[in-house]
Amino acid sequence: MDIQAYFEEWSCEPGDVVRLAISTPHATVRASLVRLVSGPGRDEAIEGKVVDFSSVLDRTVSGGVQSTVVGSHAEFPLPSPIKDAAISVHCWAWPTVPERSAPQAIWSIGDIALVIISGGLALRMGSATLAVLPDAIIAKHWYSILTTIGDGEVCIDLRRLDAKVGAQRTLCAATGATANAATLLLAAAGIGRSGSPLEPYNGKIDSPTLHLAKPSAETIAAWHAGKTPAQPAWAAWKLGRDFASETIEPDAGGGQGHLVNGVERGVTGRNWDGRSDSFVEVPEHYCALQFHDDDMVDAGWRYNLEFHLPEDFQSGVYAVQLEAGGSRNHFPLFVRPVPGTSAPVLFLVPTNTYLAYANDHLASLDFSSVMPHDKVVPEDEQYLFSHPEPGRSCYDTHADGTPVRYSGRRRPLFNVRPGFPNWLTGSYRHFPVDMYIIEWLEHLGIEYHVATDEDFERGGRNLADRYAAIVTGSHPEYWTRTGLDILDGYLHDGGRVMYLGGNGFYWVTSRLGAKPWVIEVRRDNSGTRCWDAPYGERTHVATTEAGGIWRTRGRAPNKMLGVGFASEGWSKGCGYRRLEASYNSPAAKLFDGIAEEIVGDYGYVLGGAVGDEVDRYDVTLGSPEHAYVLGTSTGLGNEYQLVIEDLTLSLPDQGGAQRPDVVRSDMVLFPIDGGGWVFSVGSIAYAGALAWNGCDNGLSRLTANILRAFTGKEPVLGA
Repeated sequence: MDIQAYFEEWSCEPGDVVRLAISTPHATVRASLVRLVSGPGRDEAIEGKVVDFSSVLDRTVSGGVQSTVVGSHAEFPLPSPIKDAAISVHCWAWPTVPERSAPQAIWSIGDIALVIISGGLALRMGSATLAVLPDAIIAKHWYSILTTIGDGEVCIDLRRLDAKVGAQRTLCAATGATANAATLLLAAAGIGRSGSPLEPYNGKIDSPTLHLAKPSAETIAAWHAGKTPAQPAWAAWKLGRDFASETIEPDAGGGQGHLVNGVERGVTGRNWDGRSDSFVEVPEHYCALQFHDDDMVDAGWRYNLEFHLPEDFQSGVYAVQLEAGGSRNHFPLFVRPVPGTSAPVLFLVPTNTYLAYANDHLASLDFSSVMPHDKVVPEDEQYLFSHPEPGRSCYDTHADGTPVRYSGRRRPLFNVRPGFPNWLTGSYRHFPVDMYIIEWLEHLGIEYHVATDEDFERGGRNLADRYAAIVTGSHPEYWTRTGLDILDGYLHDGGRVMYLGGNGFYWVTSRLGAKPWVIEVRRDNSGTRCWDAPYGERTHVATTEAGGIWRTRGRAPNKMLGVGFASEGWSKGCGYRRLEASYNSPAAKLFDGIAEEIVGDYGYVLGGAVGDEVDRYDVTLGSPEHAYVLGTSTGLGNEYQLVIEDLTLSLPDQGGAQRPDVVRSDMVLFPIDGGGWVFSVGSIAYAGALAWNGCDNGLSRLTANILRAFTGKEPVLGA
């Protein structure tokens, strides 16, 4: 990918200064601004139709390749610098991939580092090895490790906490080495020029302490039993508190510690005993930090393009178009409305979903049983498999096999671009599909504004209440509690919501308070998922609430939107068969001008309005009994399987052909006391059908009728 870039803030308002970080091997880059007004093109460019705004930005800037900060580490200032000192360092460590031949530094002070190499434990000074314990470490076990330096020798005293035999090994070697340092580094032998840790470590580290005097036998015995000793340390830090913070207060001397680039907290420590699965209840069991050599929440690039949005700029979806060396890329920019202004419609851009899937590595999985078409992985996406710099998604595991729980937007997001192809659907997904909804809104000529999930959470009811109707994107899957509360309150106070997607309102999501550009997702052991949460680690550090799906938190999407996740598959889509309520109920008026019995048996995503991930109406899960069920899917194949949360036993024959009673999508409409209304379609592919044939189709007309009813002055279904 010749041109990579990201915004400091990808949502701005008129009058703001927009800053973009660009990296390219080319000497110069031309930047211009366009407005995106359609989904992926057919006859025109694949990015879709654009409106030129070069009057706002048309500039050539210098190019250059920027280095990315990859890997996490921690920095702990010592109480005072030490020079030619004897010192003892103790910590508990839980390595995840100790078998790797590349050195992994558990800690370093100055030029002395304790590293794992090919399962062995070595103490090094610069390039010289002072002592080695070979074949000492195996993966995912807790070790108590005491290292002493000074008095003419170095010693490593190692004990595996859960070992039944051969638990302890000790090695001493004669040397004149002493320590010279001002800082203790965890998970790094040093810091490179880019800011990345050198010889990064994968795994957990619990409660590092430093002693100038040799620890007593009683202290060593306590450590090796996994306990905190009575002997005071020269330097220690309070790791069992303030779990949302990236700064660590000193406990016994030392300066304030700092966690860098996605160090994980709220992970089980060496003394976790399973009696609670939350750091809120037993913080002393969660004094560990977890590191990965591929952590990345902020690429750390220099912002090398700035431009100003006019004060009267219109809200919408824009993109900075970058051209260099014959290549062209578009980077989406969301312009929210000026505070206090309004329009009939607010399009809520599902940016939490974009972040959860950002730079996903799902193409490495075998989906052949649920997608009969050939898998064609875009070249840009293939780049991710050989380059750790762009980071991973919340659907991936780190290179050491542990789950990715953070995703940030201050990095290049390869799959959040107009026209970016998706191998799973054989067409498009997420941002490009949401642009079909934008195309439909443009076609209708109804004024609309746009806001991101982050904008919505920050703006609250002051933002939501300015709009007669809120329209969602195609896959609004990731919601914070704050966002749900705002939307629920809006509905109960007379607001109208059109949920034009599927698998929405599903995963509990948090936003890091100090870094709102980063989301946290801790899946539990329920829900349809790509990885299981490690035991004891489902509590979000950002909010202290339990992770998982909202359904297991008592907020199934059926309760608020009328439908909830039922199935997923990626074979041929289908349309909706109209049900009795569409002919003989007050809602029948919304079908005026629509003659067909099957609506939506066409579309740009899987060939139908129903496809990808779908939701059903289910009173047992909270769907309102008084809802008008206007249509249901005409039939999905066995590539569509029932979601895991609907199964308690492992049973065969749970596909669409065998279980059409539950593997289906439903179209529902219902009122809420106080004037609120909800229209839900329960399908990701719906947006691709809206725009079919230039938006000239029955499904488009039906949806337009509902939008006009939702935004009009008359009662939605008449008097």
